[in-house]
Amino acid sequence: MSAGPRVVRASKFRNVYGTGWKRDLCYDNIKVSKSSWDSTFCSVNPKFLAVITESAGGGAFIVLPINKVFNSAFMFLLYLKPASFNIGLSLKEHGGKMKSDCPTVSGHKGPVLDIAFSPHNENLIASGSEDCSAKLWNIPDGGLTSTMTEPFLALLYHQRRVGLVLWHPSAESILLTAGSDNLVVIWNADTGEPTIVIDSHPDLVYSACWNWNGSKLLTTCKDKKIRIINPRAGTIEEEAICHEGSKASRAIFLRNGLIFTTGFSKVSERQYSLRESGHLSNPMVQNEVDTSNGVMFPFYDSDTNIIYLCGKGDSVIRYFEVTPEPPFVHYINTFQTPDPQRGIGMMPKRGCDVNLCEITRFYRLNSSGLCQVITMTVPRKSELFQEDLYPETVSPLSGLSSEEWFSGMDHDPIMMSLKDRYESEHSLNLELSSIVSPVGLPKRLCRTTSLNHHAVAKSLSLPLNAKTPTRNQEALLEEIARLKKRLTEQEERVRVLESLNHEERIRKLESFLQFKEKNFEQDPRNISSSESLKSQVPLNNNSGMCYDRNTYKASAQSSPTALSMPITDEEVNCAKDETFTTEILPHLPFGESLCKLSNFLSTPISAMGYELPSPMATAHSFASLPPVKALASFSRWGPIKSFSSTVMSSLTAISPSNSPSKNAHLSE
Repeated sequence: MSAGPRVVRASKFRNVYGTGWKRDLCYDNIKVSKSSWDSTFCSVNPKFLAVITESAGGGAFIVLPINKVFNSAFMFLLYLKPASFNIGLSLKEHGGKMKSDCPTVSGHKGPVLDIAFSPHNENLIASGSEDCSAKLWNIPDGGLTSTMTEPFLALLYHQRRVGLVLWHPSAESILLTAGSDNLVVIWNADTGEPTIVIDSHPDLVYSACWNWNGSKLLTTCKDKKIRIINPRAGTIEEEAICHEGSKASRAIFLRNGLIFTTGFSKVSERQYSLRESGHLSNPMVQNEVDTSNGVMFPFYDSDTNIIYLCGKGDSVIRYFEVTPEPPFVHYINTFQTPDPQRGIGMMPKRGCDVNLCEITRFYRLNSSGLCQVITMTVPRKSELFQEDLYPETVSPLSGLSSEEWFSGMDHDPIMMSLKDRYESEHSLNLELSSIVSPVGLPKRLCRTTSLNHHAVAKSLSLPLNAKTPTRNQEALLEEIARLKKRLTEQEERVRVLESLNHEERIRKLESFLQFKEKNFEQDPRNISSSESLKSQVPLNNNSGMCYDRNTYKASAQSSPTALSMPITDEEVNCAKDETFTTEILPHLPFGESLCKLSNFLSTPISAMGYELPSPMATAHSFASLPPVKALASFSRWGPIKSFSSTVMSSLTAISPSNSPSKNAHLSE
């Protein structure tokens, strides 16, 4: 009997895929804590990223602004001209490697074990430490500028280390802490008082989780049991064996009241299970994952009913979709990375990019110190707001005050729509005329059609996994592309003009020298002195022509150069200067260096509109200096003159002294 056609489960999240940001867009060189405590070591909200770090002499964690990891468009602008933007941060602080002296929060006397941002105040973070205390810290806007040692509030009650801190989902200023003294304490963060103390656990509490409206508390304990507790009364409503393994287990409440757990079997196989309140001892689903020994942390997205399993020491992130139909938990896919993870934090939905169809974002801590950003995206072709992907999500507003919750009131979290933020981002108009151009050119308002993200990324060499630009950013990227194209055209034009200027200068010089040589031959007054004064020297432009010194003097006087020195007629007609310049100076050691220097400077000097003199012109200027003239007079003394003649005759290089005209002059 032939099998029927395979039925593919219909789900809008079936093609969810993960993408890791490039290293230069992520934080690096973070000294993650080496503590063996089973914690995520990371907490994140749309404003800050907090990571527990290794610290000597106490505990510490760093708090980094999320907006420091700029998208590549602004990184490109800052690279072109950082002074054009009023940003008081260096480029190294916009992602990349962290400095060794980065400001930290270091008010604990022992290692920090757990941290958690308040869901109702993005600047408020709680920390638990081995020094038996929990503390609240108020982080200033923009991040830390100096090390913070004084907490906003210190919560002192536990007698042993505090390894778990957890905020209430809907009531403001309600904090839960659990320590190694087997106590669960619920604090009023406004007053710092331990209002409720739950001592129902016989052993260490591994994890705790509030239900959707915060009316019940779910805990897992070292005695392998899972418990549902009434948090106000401190009584146990239901308990059962969670997983039979002796290693740590975790449990979370789902939005519909179901319970998802992770743990180990008797043979140390990692498991997950789905249970229902009232039937904790009979799991609806229980499956084995693998045989690794790292604790699996479940991260739950209440808007999409997707659960992400991130194991400590793993290099993968598995994600499942929970549905009301059997088998209830559906495996979707696995995101694979090459490095094992030390800790991980999940961004709330209001911090995800709705323009990119991003449903989840993780900040994954590697053992190497890299905090890699991983985005989970649903592929969609439409550029409209995807209402099915983004239902109303939890807002930062609180539904109750702390006094109301302690009095017995319950309230679901206040919800918000992400569509309003999507429309507001696309309705902003960027006035480019008010922004200084990166290359000093006048800007004009762009009224062209918005560019595709991939086209913009390709034209600006941006990574495709960078944050999708909004409409105002697209206009800025269009302007950058236009300026970049104009820069390329101007550079090409400069190269052409430089080559034409060089060729035109050589052609004019050749015609001018030919004209002067013709006039010199026709002048009878120069016939008698032509044999003695002409010293043929090749041009420095390798044209193969020769010219006499008088010709070059006339051209130098008619067209002054940038590096030439003024020479008077009296100094030029001096015989001792001519003898030194034409006979001795060409054979000095620095004669070749003058030629090389002239050729090296010819291109930049000509680009500035000047003409560089030849090495012999520099020699003429050198000969006019008083010390050189004195040396020339001294060279006419008998012994020195005979010695110089002997030296000159021994030189193998061709010089004016070996020319027939000069020999005839000497014989006379």
